[in-house]
Amino acid sequence: MDDTSVHYTTSLKKAIIGSLLNRYAFSAIENMRFIVRAKMPTEAGNRAVKDPNFLKNLEEYMSKFKPEAAYFFEADGDRVAAFVVDVQRADQIPSFAEPLFQGLGAGVEFHPVMSFDDLKKSLSSIKA
Repeated sequence: MDDTSVHYTTSLKKAIIGSLLNRYAFSAIENMRFIVRAKMPTEAGNRAVKDPNFLKNLEEYMSKFKPEAAYFFEADGDRVAAFVVDVQRADQIPSFAEPLFQGLGAGVEFHPVMSFDDLKKSLSSIKA
């Protein structure tokens, strides 16, 4: 095997392992709290807020997914909405994300989070 074949084989193995780990991580989601962060680029954000149905659509999204909290702010010059939600199963992730991708033209991120009580419980189980 030449160096190119070895590099390709190594890269392919890493990609397969990474894919399997991601698949396992998301399939293992069961009733986890996430921050769903939707960042709207300036042009998409401008179009969204000019839409007379913007607030109604946002309210419908929040009624459907019942976030524990919702925050709206600026980051890097773009509009951002952040929702704290409980995700019961991994297959629900697209239903949370697609209205934000398609309806707002937003980039969407999911960040697993824990409460202070969750943190205390987790840290108490770690042996020093």
